[in-house]
Amino acid sequence: MRRDDPGDGAGRSQGAPAAEAAAFARPAEPYGGTAVDERPGSPAAARAGIFREALAEAAGPILHRGVLTSGSADQLAALVARAAQVPSACIQFVEGSRLRLYGSWGISADWEVVAETGLDNSLGGLVIRTGGALIISDAQADDRVPDGILRSDGGAYLGYPVHDRFGLVLGVCCAYDHQPREWTPEQITAVAEAAEVATLLIGEQLARYELEQQHRFLDAVLDSLHDGVTACDASGRIVFVNERMRRLWGDGTDLASGLTDATGSPLTRDDLGLNRALRGERIRDEPVALEGRGRRTRHFLMDAQPIHGLNGRVIGAVQAVQDVTRQRRAERFRSCELAVTTALAEAPCIEAAGPRVLEAVVATLDWVHAELWTVDEGAIRPAARWSAPGWPADIVVPEFLPYGQGLAGRAWQVDKPLWIRDVGRPQSLISPAMAAAGLHTALAIPVHDGSGTIGVLTVFADAVEDPEEELVALMSGIAAHLGQFVERRRVEDLQRQLTRSKNEYLALIGHELRTPLTSISAYTELLREADEETLVRDGPRLIAVIERNTNQLREIINELLELSALDAGHADVRRTPMDLAEVVRDVVDRTRVAIDGAPVVIDADLPGELIVPGDRDRLRHIVENLLGSAVRYSPDGGHVGVTLRSTGRAAELAVSDAAGDVPRIEREQMFTGLYRTARGHDRTLPGSGLGLTLSRAVVEKHHGSIELTGGDAGTTVLIRLPLEAR
Repeated sequence: MRRDDPGDGAGRSQGAPAAEAAAFARPAEPYGGTAVDERPGSPAAARAGIFREALAEAAGPILHRGVLTSGSADQLAALVARAAQVPSACIQFVEGSRLRLYGSWGISADWEVVAETGLDNSLGGLVIRTGGALIISDAQADDRVPDGILRSDGGAYLGYPVHDRFGLVLGVCCAYDHQPREWTPEQITAVAEAAEVATLLIGEQLARYELEQQHRFLDAVLDSLHDGVTACDASGRIVFVNERMRRLWGDGTDLASGLTDATGSPLTRDDLGLNRALRGERIRDEPVALEGRGRRTRHFLMDAQPIHGLNGRVIGAVQAVQDVTRQRRAERFRSCELAVTTALAEAPCIEAAGPRVLEAVVATLDWVHAELWTVDEGAIRPAARWSAPGWPADIVVPEFLPYGQGLAGRAWQVDKPLWIRDVGRPQSLISPAMAAAGLHTALAIPVHDGSGTIGVLTVFADAVEDPEEELVALMSGIAAHLGQFVERRRVEDLQRQLTRSKNEYLALIGHELRTPLTSISAYTELLREADEETLVRDGPRLIAVIERNTNQLREIINELLELSALDAGHADVRRTPMDLAEVVRDVVDRTRVAIDGAPVVIDADLPGELIVPGDRDRLRHIVENLLGSAVRYSPDGGHVGVTLRSTGRAAELAVSDAAGDVPRIEREQMFTGLYRTARGHDRTLPGSGLGLTLSRAVVEKHHGSIELTGGDAGTTVLIRLPLEAR
């Protein structure tokens, strides 16, 4: 259908004649003529490529969208049709090897049919190639018109090239009629002016496109930065906030909220970098802090500077902030570890080092309370505590916690770090009293040495905190320092004790060996110098003394050899069923005979028979040692008790003396073989000081136990031996 009076809404009518007329706009071949140099590699050619890429990107899935919007291009085509007084007009642009329709008037074919045409054998291609106007009055009489593209009755075509601002031909603005006609100068001028208008529109749209591309590129660059960036205009209104800044400080509308300077003083909006930059100030690496969720402080370095216009006046400001919280925290963690190491190096024991260690931990974490617990006799007890300055010092801390109870007891049980997000919640491991003190998040870290868990380090915050691996790693490192400190101190104490005990033992053994040797030497000298009468009279007595001291010396040497063999595993302990009651009874009887006349009484409470798997000779030797020591240490008139009984699956042998109780601190040392209690004094039976050491070695070979107990009435050695073989 032909529309002689184009008006609003034209350009989408139906009918084949208009489709044939649209063919007038098809270019003849790829363009070759331009108004400027378009040789490969020339600046104009590069600009042309950029613009064509822009057209291709702008077109998208909707074909009539492009550098010229559909509305403006269609309106311009309608103006061309009215001015040229023709039924149809269109505007096309080059895209690669084709022409794409961007605006039209009076085209009756489907949009998909005429939207794209090739550059070969078309009038539009001829305009592109020559770079000048193409005026055809009668298509049938004009040799420039390719065959087969016009109706049999011919037609008229008027086309002008569309340039960019650099003069490069980018498209065609054309008017056409289905009937031959002569184009008046006014019509030719109208189409030429329309092409100029299209050039202006292209320039404007291209400038917008380039500006938009620059904005997108700049936005992508700024959003990819690790620094937060904010910009404002001359009035201080925020005009840009990159993605990093939104994550750090929100949308930038209230940048001063929660901020403090390096001294902790609150910042006002006038103190912010943007406002200071608007006043002409340049800021570099200025520290600021932001109190975030959970009262955790984040640290930043701020830069800011004014933005100057062409006239030198300030037209805005830009501010950049870098989050250095992790770096600051790493520095504080290193300082904390240094403080802990220093405290441990200067402290004699873990109890003395505890307060300084906890103080360093509390200050580093910005938490409020910390405790150090140590494992002691089946329970865990507080060894040190520390609360932040200004925090109540009366936080209730239990005197001890059983295994698996409370936060420290549970960390001891599970032997791994425990993070309690809020101790105030029901079923918390913290006592209600501690939760009522305002504590929330808690962290417990077990402390290990070479033997296992020896304590627990606990810290508390006054706010709810989510688990942080960095904090757990720091606390685990500090706990490792504590464990190494305890182990190192234990080794040093053992070394000192070993050196002291060795010296004491050498002195003791020297004395014990020297005493019988002195007697043997003295009595041997007496025998050598005695005359015949003296030898007859005193010889047997002197020889008896020599023999007794020789036996004592032999006993000391045998005990040393036996102890060495047991420790080295060379001694063979044969456990066969034996009557322990019989052995004890025989030793008691022999000892009573040996001390006949001494002011010491031996009381025995023995069963008729008690069978145990054991080495008869070695168990007899133990009973002799224990009974001899009890007699030796008991005062005049004292009673020595010997009791043997079966309890459950064990036989218990108790040997008690009437001397004062051995101090608790000395009890374990007496089993070392390198220690002798100061309460001892020599009475009827001499001793080597190895009796308890040798007894423990033999008892342990029998899978039994031996310990010292007692009170003011005396000391008891208690031996337990299994009744069944293991």
